[in-house]
Amino acid sequence: MSATRRVHIYPFEGEVDGLEIHPKFAELRETDPLARVRLPYGGEGWMVTRYDDVRAANSDPRFSRAQIGEDTPRTTPLARRSDTILSLDPPEHTRLRRLLSKAFTARRMGAMQSWLEELFAGLLDGVERTGHPADIVRDLAQPFTIAVICRLLGVPYEDRGRFQHWSEVIMSTTAYSKEEAVSADASIRAYLADLVSARRAAPHDDLLGVLVSARDDDDRLTEDELITFGVTLLVAGHETSAHQLGNMVYALLTHEDQLSLLREQPELLPRAVEELLRFVPLGNGVGNARIALEDVELSGGTVRAGEGVVAAAVNANRDPRAFDDPDRLDITREKNPHLAFGHGAHYCLGAQLARMELRVAIGGLLERFPGLRLAVPADQVEWKTGGLFRGPQRLPIAW
Repeated sequence: MSATRRVHIYPFEGEVDGLEIHPKFAELRETDPLARVRLPYGGEGWMVTRYDDVRAANSDPRFSRAQIGEDTPRTTPLARRSDTILSLDPPEHTRLRRLLSKAFTARRMGAMQSWLEELFAGLLDGVERTGHPADIVRDLAQPFTIAVICRLLGVPYEDRGRFQHWSEVIMSTTAYSKEEAVSADASIRAYLADLVSARRAAPHDDLLGVLVSARDDDDRLTEDELITFGVTLLVAGHETSAHQLGNMVYALLTHEDQLSLLREQPELLPRAVEELLRFVPLGNGVGNARIALEDVELSGGTVRAGEGVVAAAVNANRDPRAFDDPDRLDITREKNPHLAFGHGAHYCLGAQLARMELRVAIGGLLERFPGLRLAVPADQVEWKTGGLFRGPQRLPIAW
């Protein structure tokens, strides 16, 4: 089948600005929904772009994450480790996920609400004292999300400069070399190993302490799984939320009709966050690959057993088959089954916390600064490049 199909080279040719989605995704969604692609690393595979197919790739047990290898198509220099929760299938994935589920219960998350509000209010106090222009990224998004994951996991906040750098290198696509990514991975794993040793010497009631206990007392984790778990939570726990907060503020400030509506009706905030999660592309295109365990029929053809599939969730969230007027930001949208947090067994465990962070931050910003606006023209905002996530380098604001 692949011999007769055109192979699309990803990243696609041509630059896109800001939060724009490359038009090639929409083209493939309509003309070649099961597209043959070559990513920067690994071999060739298939890309799905329609909502139903992306959802299936995320949840159908006939697609495996555990079977990925060095030749599986990917966008990063480093292949994903086999002992991370992101690379496992049930029942091994279920075993690890169960360890974390208690840390993300509705009761625990509800108990964090007031602390999150106090934390963000303190950051807003600092911004207000300093005066405008302030930077959403440096002054609010990064310190807020890093403080949250540090408290939850049990990582010293003063170490943020170190693990921020390592995270950036590990999550890069082209900004750093494979050698630099390997070195950063080794450094952050050594750092987590030191924290694990400290927990063994002096136990703490934090998530890292829970994982150490699961390893030492219950034998439910190997030592490598324990370290990898810590690295995964630390990196994912602040990188995604920090980028998305900056993206969402930019989206609101460049859609004045929706910003005005949210100011007039703050009760729309939960629905607005869901719509921003749908509308705003966090990643730069495609997600983690899966391997078909057997032949699977999707829109546009059949994926054969052993072939790799990558899913373009950013495009699925704009699929007119699933959403009315999908390219319009509409904070009053009621039907919104977006895939921003994935779907199925690998649905993001931290989704509830991420939603809470975003509601607290966006709501707090608009309440404190009713005249919030960009401090530079929108086309002068600088955007990060060469990484898995998109987001502004800096987002200057005034009020």
